[in-house]
Amino acid sequence: MMAHSVLNVLRRMAMLLLALLLSAPGAPAAAGVLDRAAVAQRFPAPLMVGERDAALPVWPLYRQNATATELVGYAFESIDLAPVAGFAGVPPNLLIALDAKGAFLGVSVLSHHEPVFLEGLGDAPLAQFLSQYQGVPLASSIRIGVKDGKGGPQEVQLDGVAKATASVRIINQSVLSAALKVARARLGFAAGRDPAQAARLRTDVEEPLSLERMVAQGVLHQLRVTNRQAEALFSGSPGAGLDAEALRDPDGTFVDLRLAYVSLPAVGRSLLAPRSWNKLAARLEPGDHAVLAAWSGRHTLMPEEFVPGSVPERLLLRQQGLPLELRDLDMELSLKDPAAFGGAHVAVFRVIAQAGLDPGLPLDFALPVTRSKGIVYPERTTRELALQYRLPERFYTAGAAAEPAWHGVWRAQAVPLGVLAVGLLVLAGALILQRRLAGRSVRLARFRFAYLVFTLGFVGYWAQAQLSIVNLTGVAQALAAGRSLEYLLFDPATLMVWAFALVALLFWGRGAYCGWLCPFGALQEFGARLGQWLRLPQIRLRSKADRQFKWLKFVALAAIAVNVAIASSAALESTVADAAGAAPAPAAASLDLLLELEPFKTAITLSFVRSWPYVAYAAGLVLLSAVWFRAFCRYLCPLGAGLALLGRARLLDWVPRRKACGQPCQTCRHRCAYQAIEPAGAIDYEECFQCLDCVAIHDSEAQCAPLLLERKRSGVIPIARAGAKETAS
Repeated sequence: MMAHSVLNVLRRMAMLLLALLLSAPGAPAAAGVLDRAAVAQRFPAPLMVGERDAALPVWPLYRQNATATELVGYAFESIDLAPVAGFAGVPPNLLIALDAKGAFLGVSVLSHHEPVFLEGLGDAPLAQFLSQYQGVPLASSIRIGVKDGKGGPQEVQLDGVAKATASVRIINQSVLSAALKVARARLGFAAGRDPAQAARLRTDVEEPLSLERMVAQGVLHQLRVTNRQAEALFSGSPGAGLDAEALRDPDGTFVDLRLAYVSLPAVGRSLLAPRSWNKLAARLEPGDHAVLAAWSGRHTLMPEEFVPGSVPERLLLRQQGLPLELRDLDMELSLKDPAAFGGAHVAVFRVIAQAGLDPGLPLDFALPVTRSKGIVYPERTTRELALQYRLPERFYTAGAAAEPAWHGVWRAQAVPLGVLAVGLLVLAGALILQRRLAGRSVRLARFRFAYLVFTLGFVGYWAQAQLSIVNLTGVAQALAAGRSLEYLLFDPATLMVWAFALVALLFWGRGAYCGWLCPFGALQEFGARLGQWLRLPQIRLRSKADRQFKWLKFVALAAIAVNVAIASSAALESTVADAAGAAPAPAAASLDLLLELEPFKTAITLSFVRSWPYVAYAAGLVLLSAVWFRAFCRYLCPLGAGLALLGRARLLDWVPRRKACGQPCQTCRHRCAYQAIEPAGAIDYEECFQCLDCVAIHDSEAQCAPLLLERKRSGVIPIARAGAKETAS
């Protein structure tokens, strides 16, 4: 009686701790941990590290080039820009460097809490994975998988890490999300859009276009400004009245500019001579864009001081408010019709692929016009002439709408997820129709053996969907810190199993998962079957000792909950300690130690490929099950304890009982390997694994004592010859 009271107290404590944990106030948001000196150590000479940007948490990287100091790129920490929570609920912190054109200079780890790498695979596979980013353009479509050479020209495939697929996907999301924010703010990438999702020019439109048709269809735009209109720009400003020629000839042409999207094959071939078109096409890299500009009038795009091949100061391009760099291609061009533009100056400007220009969105061109007043310290006034260019829809294919990165993960795993969904439906059907399944003991035994093989082989080793208390602690830490739970979507198989397990709690309690879907539980059960086949002596505790040992898993759960609460409140200090190379906080260290109580990572995730103490522990539990049936599941598993507590929300009692169960019949109780039946005959659903053995006994006239007694009292005694099949008389 006292033991039962202690157990109830422990359970209530664990539930209270979990409730406090989920309602705890958010911990301070983690922030970058490096200063300028620390960044300079990672980017030594000839690179120079500038001051951290006041508006964006990045460090500019410079290099001395003769007498000029040129920008090499930017370095930044992912946790400042994209704190994507990992599977421990804590975001990884990565040091990322982009060059000035948007290609990765490198990615390295400052800190992380991914369970599969910590004391598992180790950091070497993670470092090898991150090394693949070097030189990869951010504008590429970066995919995680096995390099097969089947990707398109805009696609880059990175080798993943076996046994850590979901973790590297989350890390990849952290890298890309942080890098895109910097690229959009500092390198002119498309605002708010992934460049890989931009529209694509159609190369299959080959029709010849006359100048008139190009104007009519909107692929050739014109801006004609008179001197009068140019003067009006400066009205009321210090620049008014400074252009004598404009005042003398107000109706004269200030500038007559025509722009054409010459990288569009239909336009390029219609405007340029074949040799010039072929030369231009050869100069453009995949994803580059080119604009032909033809101008005449007093205002020129290329004044005498203009350096061929450089960026023009008198022609600007913006898209969605962000500047995109135009660069002169310095090409000798031959027009198909030399008189097409009436002797105007002609040049072609390129926008590189990394800029992320989207041909499906408007292009905002501007011609800055500057006037100076004064001689010694002239006062400069600048106004802009604007021209918006919109390519007709028939000349491009619309880009796919930007979608969350996890969508691709689900699509890539469509077949395994389909198999898993079928497996879960089969289990649900079996548990709903459990009395029919258990109607014959042989049928139940065969089905259970086959399903446990599926659980161990497919759910565990193939789909890597072993549930863990780490999943719960990660969610708790993420919620406590106010972070998104989107990271869970990067592991769809585990999420599907969790969804099934949580729904099943309402009907069958913890047994649906613990008894049928836990890969390590299946491994233990196979160990138990081996022990029975070898006729090894079996350990079975007395009822009182069994109840006492079952307290241990609730104690373990409570200890983990306390450590998670402490670790969550000190999340920022833990991140700083990790990044600085110091020992982790005591709460974090003790939490990691407690989480190792679960052997799932060693036995299932890493397939026993780990340092020997962990392998010895996990293998020892499997061997122990050969003589002590699923001892870890019943007495030590903190996840089982958590599911047992959540299973109190169960709505139905599915295991059939009759009045004689326990009074006086004790058959099911003595045969229950999980010792989940009370002496009075009631099912202890917190300890029931839904193996259905007692259901088979309950409905068997050959095994259930009350049914045998009822048959005996009825006076009907079957008579059969020895060796003949039994038939009812």
